[in-house]
Amino acid sequence: MTQLLLASQSSGRAAMLRAAGLDFETTAAHVDEEALTASLVAAGQTARNIADALAEAKAVKISSRLPGVTVIGADSTLALDDGSMLAKPATTEEAAGHLRRMAGSRHRLFSAVVAARDGTPVWRAVGEAKLWMRPLSDAFITDYVAQNWDSIRWTVGCYEIEGAGVQLFDRVEGDPWTIIGMPMLALLQWLRATGLAPS
Repeated sequence: MTQLLLASQSSGRAAMLRAAGLDFETTAAHVDEEALTASLVAAGQTARNIADALAEAKAVKISSRLPGVTVIGADSTLALDDGSMLAKPATTEEAAGHLRRMAGSRHRLFSAVVAARDGTPVWRAVGEAKLWMRPLSDAFITDYVAQNWDSIRWTVGCYEIEGAGVQLFDRVEGDPWTIIGMPMLALLQWLRATGLAPS
């Protein structure tokens, strides 16, 4: 096994690490994200802190059973300006509803990454992006969801901005890696400092 493992089956996150030339493996963490998120929301945690806690849960769970391996956990949360949060859509109807709620307004996306070794977090970072979604017609939303459901069903905002999702926006503030799913520049800086990436 390599020294670095990504506790995620997100194709976007794996693609970012692969494009950066990192040697790593992937595995699913199988964390009950819905239950953990519900408990954190009930405790009054912010969207930023929830992303961080979910990323930590994934990294810690896998690293606790793989001694000596550095495990990267990552997660993203989406907060509307009214304070409510959107989760990954369970159905095409829910995805369309999420897009209707975001259309014509701004939302914030938080992407957290946590590194753990031997069941203990050793490093973390959280990136924030602000995104302004353009007004969307019902016909556009219906077509977009139908054409992209297989990929957007795994995303918290019903978009993959590196693909067709870029058509949804008028403006974004934040680095593209945070929007795709991890604050990569901070992660790479830490990996280089610890010898897990070439410097």
